[in-house]
Amino acid sequence: MAGPSWSQIADSDPQDVLKQNKLYFIPLPVISYNPAYGLIYGVSSAGNILLGQHEDTRLSAGILSATYTSLQQLVVKFNSNIYTRGDNWVFMGDWRYMISSQPTYGLGTGPQSEILLNGDRPGFELGDYLDGVDQAELMEFRFFRFYEIALRQIVDDFYVGVGFHLDNYRKIQDRLLDLSEDPPVITNHFAYSLLHGFEPEEYVISGPSVNALLDTRDNINNPYNGRYAFIQFRMLPTWLGSSQDATSLWLEYRDYISINKRVPRNILAFWLYSSISASGQLPYMGLPALGWDQSSKSGRAYPQGRFRGENLFYSEIEYRFQLPIRLKIPLINKERNHIGAVLFANMTTASASDLNVQLFDYLKMGGGAGLRFMMNKNTRTNIAIDYGFGADNKGAIYFGLNEYF
Repeated sequence: MAGPSWSQIADSDPQDVLKQNKLYFIPLPVISYNPAYGLIYGVSSAGNILLGQHEDTRLSAGILSATYTSLQQLVVKFNSNIYTRGDNWVFMGDWRYMISSQPTYGLGTGPQSEILLNGDRPGFELGDYLDGVDQAELMEFRFFRFYEIALRQIVDDFYVGVGFHLDNYRKIQDRLLDLSEDPPVITNHFAYSLLHGFEPEEYVISGPSVNALLDTRDNINNPYNGRYAFIQFRMLPTWLGSSQDATSLWLEYRDYISINKRVPRNILAFWLYSSISASGQLPYMGLPALGWDQSSKSGRAYPQGRFRGENLFYSEIEYRFQLPIRLKIPLINKERNHIGAVLFANMTTASASDLNVQLFDYLKMGGGAGLRFMMNKNTRTNIAIDYGFGADNKGAIYFGLNEYF
């Protein structure tokens, strides 16, 4: 195949190339703030390795992080994209363990998200209970995720393969739920679970997937050109552990367009994805939701899970550019590190069939800006610091490694 030209990775020195089988590893402390988690502190490590010749093998990448928050949340995550020698195989992983609390806001992106309970439910009458989008409902839960996908190269840059996906939610507690009141205080999660036959305290999503991938990006951490397209169809039967039979579809596209030939780092980047509940019923926390993509990076300006529904569409545009500043950071890299900046805007829409809210009926916008500190020119590993501002007039600071997409 006509693989990426790794000799072009460095912004200024074409002699800088990646060494085969050498692990490029950057551990960093994490101190940041996120609206869903509060003050976050811990460690995050980015690793890169080239498993073949740079002429025909792409860079492999993984990020491992362990954080604790001021809201007493423990989050351990490992995301990986591994390209074997000659790009013959791609392995995509998303592993998580969380002891967490998180606000949820009902379903859909409409002005309100009321849940109707069936009149035949014991102890309840048909009625509207909560304005879920405008009122945060705190939930506590434990969560384990294991996603692993193996894809085989069919032709240049195109892969097909299979995967297995497991999401286990347990010890779920709705902090606002109070059935002793008259009338009872009902949360969106509890009402949805009763309405669709799920146990409110625990449920599982489990099953295989078929996948197709097109990847022409020149770098996995920080692309300067190329495109990425990914399709996934998941089958989630009860005989493999799912609480209910269901299927889901994921469609994703990214593109990177250079706007300055002399400065490759100056680009326009586009990201679109749609997560669709194709058939059956998914549990409330397993429904498509903002910020629950593989890298948990969609929706800057909003808390994770701020918008949720049976179907969700997300789009983002980002202008990335190099600043005329060089900074030498002691103990990390002897070279001067390039500094860049970004401007971004995003849009989210989600549906809610129980409320007759369709996809694209309501749009929620967000935007912001950030700085980038390139820690390794060879792998283009960045430290990212962003500020996002959403339609709810609330802002948040985000800290991470590498680009958001």
